Amino acid sequence: MELITSTDVLAAFSKRAAGYDFVTVDTEFLRETTYWPKLCLLQAATSDEAVLIDPLAPGLDLSPFFELLANEKVRKVFHAARQDIEIFVKLTGKVPANIFDTQIAASVCGFGDSISYDNLVRSITKVELDKSSRFTDWSARPLSEKQKVYALADVTHLRDVYATLVKQVDDTGRWDWVEDELAVLESIHTYVVQPEHAWERLKARLAKPRDVAALKALAAWREQRAQDTDQPRSRILKDDALIELAMQRPLNPESFDKLRAVQRGYGRSSAAGEIVSILKDVEALGKSDLPKLPDRHRGPSPKGAVGDLLRVLLKSVAEDNGVASRIIATSDDIDALVLDDDADVPALKGWRRKLFGDKALAIKHGKLGLAASKKGVIEIEIIDDDEE
Repeated sequence: MELITSTDVLAAFSKRAAGYDFVTVDTEFLRETTYWPKLCLLQAATSDEAVLIDPLAPGLDLSPFFELLANEKVRKVFHAARQDIEIFVKLTGKVPANIFDTQIAASVCGFGDSISYDNLVRSITKVELDKSSRFTDWSARPLSEKQKVYALADVTHLRDVYATLVKQVDDTGRWDWVEDELAVLESIHTYVVQPEHAWERLKARLAKPRDVAALKALAAWREQRAQDTDQPRSRILKDDALIELAMQRPLNPESFDKLRAVQRGYGRSSAAGEIVSILKDVEALGKSDLPKLPDRHRGPSPKGAVGDLLRVLLKSVAEDNGVASRIIATSDDIDALVLDDDADVPALKGWRRKLFGDKALAIKHGKLGLAASKKGVIEIEIIDDDEE
C-alpha cells in the first residue's frame, strides 16, 4: 500500500476524481504542541479507488488536490468535518466547495448526536473497525502498514455510510435540516478566530464592566500571541489564569505572586510585562468606554422550572422525530427562549420553529402542557377560561 509522494501522481488521481459525483476525504494531523494543526496525511476515495497522500513528502505540491476540493461539481464527503476543513482553510484560504458531513446527516436520521465514525460504520455496514492506530504519531515516517490500513478505512467505509445516509435524508425529506447545519461548516468565519472575539469562548461570569474589559483585552492578546508563535492557547496562559488576571488586574511584577493561577516568578517574564501594559490601559478607561453589561433579567430563571419544561419538550420532540436534540435546539437556545420570546436563535427560525420553537413559547405562556403517558410525553392544549 503505497503513499502518493509525487505531484504528477497526485495530479493524475485528482483528475480522475473530478469525473465522479463525490469523493470521500479525511486527514490525519497533529496539534498537541501547536496552535495550527499540522497536516500529516491525506486520505481520499472515489467509488472505484482509494489513495493515501503524503503531504510531508519532499517536493510534493498539493495544488492538484486543492483544485479538486474547489470543484463545485464534486461533492466532498467528510465525517465530523470541522477540523479537516480548518486545515484546508489554513492551507488554501477557502472552504472546500460542495461539502457533506455524515455526522450531521446521521444526527438528523436518528443515529444520535455527534456519533463517532466507527460507531456509525458499525451501525450501517456492520463492520468493526480497528481504531488502535488512532493516537499514533502521524508525522513519523515511514508509516506502518497498520497505520495505512487504518487511514484508508476512514474513507473507504465512508462511501457506504454516505450512500445510506443520502437515501435516508431523501426518504425523510430533511435536506433543509442538513443544509442548515452545513451552512455553519461552509462559512469561513467558522474557522478564522479573530483575536477581538476570543473572549467569547471563555466561560466566565463577571459582574463588573472593568473586569469584562480586561478579559476582552487579555483574551485578544493571548489569541494573537498563540497565532503568531503557533502555540496552543493553554501554553500561553490557561483560561482560569486569564479570568483571574482580569479580575485581580496586577499592575506590577510582585502582584503576580499573589495569584493562584500563575506560577511564582511569572511576574518577571516578558509576557507579564505585556499583560501589565494591557491592564494599565484598561484601568485608564473612562466609565463611558467600558462595555455595558446586559440588564439583569426579571422573570423565570433559564435554569429554573420553565427551562426544565422546555428541555423535556425538546427531548420529546427529538425522540418523536428521530433526530438528535442538539440539531433542534441547544441549551443556550433554551436559556434564550426563557428570557426572550424574540430571541435571535435557530430554534425560533424555519423548520426548527415549526417543530419546537412555537411549542416552547406556548409552554412558556401557559398555552401548552406536558403529561407523561405509557407512550411517552404527550402535549395538552390548555384553554384559558377567558377564551371559553
